[in-house]
Amino acid sequence: MLPTRNGSVRLFRFAGIDVWLHWSWAVIALWAIQSRQGLYTSITWNVIEYLALFGIVLMHEFGHALACRQTGGQASQIVLWPLGGVAYVSPPFRAGAQLWSIFAGPLVNIILVPVLMFLPQVMITSGLAPSSTDFWLCYEMIQRINIGLLVFNMLPVYPLDGGQILRSLLWFLIGPRKSLLAATSLGLAGAAALIILAVTSGSIWIGIIAAFLGITCWRAFQAARQGAG
Repeated sequence: MLPTRNGSVRLFRFAGIDVWLHWSWAVIALWAIQSRQGLYTSITWNVIEYLALFGIVLMHEFGHALACRQTGGQASQIVLWPLGGVAYVSPPFRAGAQLWSIFAGPLVNIILVPVLMFLPQVMITSGLAPSSTDFWLCYEMIQRINIGLLVFNMLPVYPLDGGQILRSLLWFLIGPRKSLLAATSLGLAGAAALIILAVTSGSIWIGIIAAFLGITCWRAFQAARQGAG
């Protein structure tokens, strides 16, 4: 279910980590940008907004990767795809290492909240603030995107960061296998709730995300039951 280097284009390498872009990203990007025409006076701002979304996602994933490296783990690639990004990390098999590797991703978004909040004041004070209405609308959307990504990722639905953080915290108390069972059990309930939300709201996109989370969570649940977690 997760994207791999197959079908992906290598964008760049930073700190020993290769960043790849899956081909499906471009397809969904075209659809997403076209579907939001009319919000700005120029489609250029739609493109900037979409690129900013994945810029935030990329910083989030680097948070995971670099934190994993700090714990002595392995992290060498990040793949961007329509549902966000995946940092392929392998921290040491202990609760603390797992917790820091996961939490460092949302921590990036947390840090960005005050940065994005106070940056306009800096621009105004320095006289560098643009007068463009489109600029400020786009900037506001980027702030909302960052907060939205943070809130969604912190939902206790495995394999979202919130679900994995919950698993890591429980690991301290009940061990790796039982903590995975508990986190994935809650995650399956959360995925079911998202499916209900998708049906009631008529959102295909939420439905796709819920299905992905549900399938991934179910596989982790099965692995934990078989003693592989």
